[in-house]
Amino acid sequence: MADTATTASAAAASAANASTDAPPFQLGKPRFQQTSFYGRFRHFLDIIDPRTLFVTELWSAQKIKQAILHPDTNEKIFMPFRMSGYIPFGTPIVVGLLLPNQTLASTVFWQWLNQSHNACVNYANRNATKPSPVSKFIQGYLGAVISAVSIAVGLNVLVQKANKFTPATRLLVQRFVPFPAVASANICNVVLMRYGELEQGIDVLDGDGNLVGSSRIAARHALLETALTRVVLPMPILVLPPIVMSMLEKTALLQARPRLLLPVQSLVCLAAFGLALPLAISLFPQMSEIETTQLEPEIAQATSSRTVVYNKGL
Repeated sequence: MADTATTASAAAASAANASTDAPPFQLGKPRFQQTSFYGRFRHFLDIIDPRTLFVTELWSAQKIKQAILHPDTNEKIFMPFRMSGYIPFGTPIVVGLLLPNQTLASTVFWQWLNQSHNACVNYANRNATKPSPVSKFIQGYLGAVISAVSIAVGLNVLVQKANKFTPATRLLVQRFVPFPAVASANICNVVLMRYGELEQGIDVLDGDGNLVGSSRIAARHALLETALTRVVLPMPILVLPPIVMSMLEKTALLQARPRLLLPVQSLVCLAAFGLALPLAISLFPQMSEIETTQLEPEIAQATSSRTVVYNKGL
């Protein structure tokens, strides 16, 4: 009976793997291939699954481990700052950023709240192979908030002074103001929050997971790739909802029931966020690969491997 059960279990596992085109389970290895965009997209759909927020006891599934634990420290990431928490905790902020008829105070508040959340997410998901002092966290936080608020307020002032716009056009333009503010602030946020990596370098590993050395060039690649994802991320989130809402607001249903505007906008933002996050963070593999010839000479001399890998961070 035991042999029969074992055989059945093995057959079931083989069938499951075949149906999902996934390789046999390997601890510490992604389920989907990370060399293709589609594989990374499938991988990050697992990582951002909000159901992982409710896991409080021990876990055995690789999906749960990757969603909860930091790959460098193996420490649990605080719930709101996990990638699986980005959408549930970030969507209310996006809705606030896109509210029409923003006042100066509300613009400052929502930009501050958004960059506060982003700063904590960037810090929690950074490359943690080197210690990062609290002063760097504070520096990055202040830089991101100041840049976001300054750009958002400046753009709002310009729109208000544009007398050639009709009130309807001015309202539509104001809805797109959050995107350039958030995109530029996101770049500042990533660079300032993780500037210590540029100074100290990050660990690079050979194919067997052995430490080769610390590379500033790899750190530069990591920050550039992460910054690009932070520019792509707000595009669908802050551009699509204003377009969709400008059309939905003209429907008879919403004109007759204006109280539905906020719930509908919230659902539109949630859908846009759910699409944008896996698309953005799938642009580059988290464990990125780079040829040793592109790195410092001492790195190339320290290993016989043609390539090394490093944790880009998320």
